[in-house]
Amino acid sequence: MSEVVPFNPSKLPAFAKNRGELSDLAKALAGGSGGGGGGKRISIKGGVFRLLASGKEVAAIDERYLDVVIVNAAPKVSRVFYAKSYDAATVSAPDCWSPDGEKPSPDAENRQASRCAECVQNIAGSGQGNSRACRYQQRIAVVLANDMEGDVMQLTLPATSVFGKENGDERPLQAYARYLVAQNIDPSELVTRMKFDTKSESPKLFFKPVRWLTDDERPGIVDQSKSDAAIRAITMTVAKQDGVVSKPLAIEGTRPAPVEEEAPAPKAKKAKAATVEVEDDDDEPTVRKETKKPSAVPTAKASLADMVDDWDDE
Repeated sequence: MSEVVPFNPSKLPAFAKNRGELSDLAKALAGGSGGGGGGKRISIKGGVFRLLASGKEVAAIDERYLDVVIVNAAPKVSRVFYAKSYDAATVSAPDCWSPDGEKPSPDAENRQASRCAECVQNIAGSGQGNSRACRYQQRIAVVLANDMEGDVMQLTLPATSVFGKENGDERPLQAYARYLVAQNIDPSELVTRMKFDTKSESPKLFFKPVRWLTDDERPGIVDQSKSDAAIRAITMTVAKQDGVVSKPLAIEGTRPAPVEEEAPAPKAKKAKAATVEVEDDDDEPTVRKETKKPSAVPTAKASLADMVDDWDDE
C-alpha cells in the first residue's frame, strides 16, 4: 500500500491531478445547484456519534470526532415541516416536505404553500425563537475511514452543521466544501474529520481535512459512490419512526415533479409549528421577513471495525 500523505492542498496526488472537472458531490456539498433511505446510518443525537442499523443503535462512539470519507451527497438541501407536537413514541411522517428546498413534494398531504420561499413556515419567528418552523436538512453518504470497503452509511445533517461561516479550522459543511472546491479539491478525495462543536447546546458538526486518500484507496471510493447503498442514503424518505422508512421521496434527477398551479399565500389557519428534535437554524439562507410574525411555537466501545462487523448479520 502507498504511504499515507498528510493533507496538503498544494500537493495533489496523481488521481487528483488527472481527475478533470469536480464531481457533482463537490458541487452539492458546496451549495451549488449543478450538481435517505440507507439501512445503516450515523446519528448525532445527543451530541454523540451513534451507529444505527434498521433504526436500532448498534454502538455509540466515545470520541468527539469521527473520520470518514464522504462518497455522495443529495444534490439539494431538503426541508421538513411537522404540524403536530413531537412525540417520540408516535413519530409520524412530516406534514410537508421538499426534496429540493424549493417546492413541496407532490406527495405531501398538508402542503403549506406552492413554493417554499413564499411559505409562512419559512418566516423567521415561525419556529422557536427567531428560527423557522420548516427545517433544512442535507443527506450525505459516508464510509468509515478505517473501513472504506465496508458499509455506506447515511448521515442527515441539520442546518447549523450545513450553513454558517468558517472560523479558522472550524467549518460547517458548505464552508468546508467551498474551501476545498476553491483549491480544485474534491471532498471525496480526502479523509474528512467530523467533530462536534463543544460550544453548541445542540448537536453541531465541523468538518476538516485529515489526509489525502492513497492511490490504492481512491478506486474503491469511486465504486462506493456509485453503489445502490450510496444512492439510497442520499434519497429523501418519509419515515414513520426513526430509521423505518414508509415511503421514498423523489429528489432532483430521480423523478420529475408534476407542474403545479400557483396557489395563494397560505392563511393564518394553517397548522402551527411542531415540536421536533432538531436544533436552531440561525444561519439558514433566504429568510422571509414580515412585520407581523406568526406566534412563536416551541420546536421541536469497541473499535469501529468491530462495530461494523456486527452489522453483517443484518
